[in-house]
Amino acid sequence: MNRYEEGLRLIEESCGNGKDNVIALATIAADPNVDGNPQPYVREVDAFYEDGVFYITTWGKSNKMIQIAKNKEVGFVVCKEGVSGSGLGENLGWVLDPRNAELRVKLRKAFSNWYDHANNEQDENCVILAIRMTRGTIFRDEGSVRYNLDLVNKKEIE
Repeated sequence: MNRYEEGLRLIEESCGNGKDNVIALATIAADPNVDGNPQPYVREVDAFYEDGVFYITTWGKSNKMIQIAKNKEVGFVVCKEGVSGSGLGENLGWVLDPRNAELRVKLRKAFSNWYDHANNEQDENCVILAIRMTRGTIFRDEGSVRYNLDLVNKKEIE
């Protein structure tokens, strides 16, 4: 197993297996600051991880979805897991869309403690946000072990 594969294995061990992960998700605000520069915006969200993608149930008209519609580039940190990176956000649409049926079952299971309380599935603005990782960094042992992954080109990078 090469270091890229080891890094992916560590992400899976930390974030996968149906776990409800809390991630800090960073987007770029839809409006620039007073100097005309882009503004970062960050919030914590619950995310389900599978095969290089974090999935989040959210309201389709939320600030994060408006921001991602304008700029799909995002950053994230998985809280307390030593995993961070960047990716591309994609609105997969309504949770009850038949195309989302299999994923919805996984999300409901991972988020079972709060899913029904926080989501109104009858509202077509109850959507699934996919964060497709493009880069990932994994830290272990207070940073003495580090993996930098390029998930687009499937290799470890310096």
